[in-house]
Amino acid sequence: MGAPPLPAGLYVITSNSLIAEGELVECVAQAIDGGAAVIQYREKHRPWEDRCREAATLATLCQHRGIPLIINDDIELARATGADGVHLGREDIAISQARKQLGPQAIIGISCYNRLDRALQASQEGADYVAFGRFYPSVSKPDAVRARPALLEQARAMIDLPLVAIGGITPENAGELRKAGADLLAVIHGVFGQADIRAAAAAYAPLFGVGGKSTKVKREE
Repeated sequence: MGAPPLPAGLYVITSNSLIAEGELVECVAQAIDGGAAVIQYREKHRPWEDRCREAATLATLCQHRGIPLIINDDIELARATGADGVHLGREDIAISQARKQLGPQAIIGISCYNRLDRALQASQEGADYVAFGRFYPSVSKPDAVRARPALLEQARAMIDLPLVAIGGITPENAGELRKAGADLLAVIHGVFGQADIRAAAAAYAPLFGVGGKSTKVKREE
C-alpha cells in the first residue's frame, strides 16, 4: 500500500517571516478554515527544538482537521513529528532514501522547477506529486527560475501524478494554471501575507469547487 491520495486544492506553505511569533498554529488554522487542502511547514533557520515543537503542534492540528502536513526538506523532522510526508528539492535526499526512512505511507513531493525531465524521473522513482514554478513574479522567491503554463500541459499528458504549481499565484491568475493541469496551487504570501488569512485562502475556493476542494487525485499504481 502506498501513500494516501493527495487532495486537490490550495496548498499553503508557512513562512515565519510572515507569521508573528507564537501565531503559527492560529494562522494555519485560519488557512484551513478558508479551504486549504494541504499544509507545508517550511522553516530552515530556527533551532531544531523550535522547529520540532512547531511542526509537532501543526501535525496534531492537521490530523484533527484531516489535512496532510508536509515538511519542507527535512526527513528527520518529518519522522520525529509524525508529519504525513516531505517535500524535496534538487539538493535534498533521494526519493528512494526518503521512502526507506519514512515508509510507504509517506507523501513525497519533488520540486521540478521548469524541468519536465526531472518530473518524469521523479515519477519513475516513486514520487507522490511533482511541483513546478515559479509561474509569476514571486514575493517569496523573486529569483526562482520561470516556468510557463504550457509546462503543466506537457506534464499532464505524460505524468499520472498530482501537479503542484507555485510562484506568485493569486486568485486572479490561478485559473490559467488550473486550466493547464495544476491539481494544487501552492501559496505563501498570497495567504499568510494578507490581513485576513481565512478570507485570502477562501478566495481560491472557486477554482476547486465547493469548499475549496475538488476530488482527490492520485497516480495509478
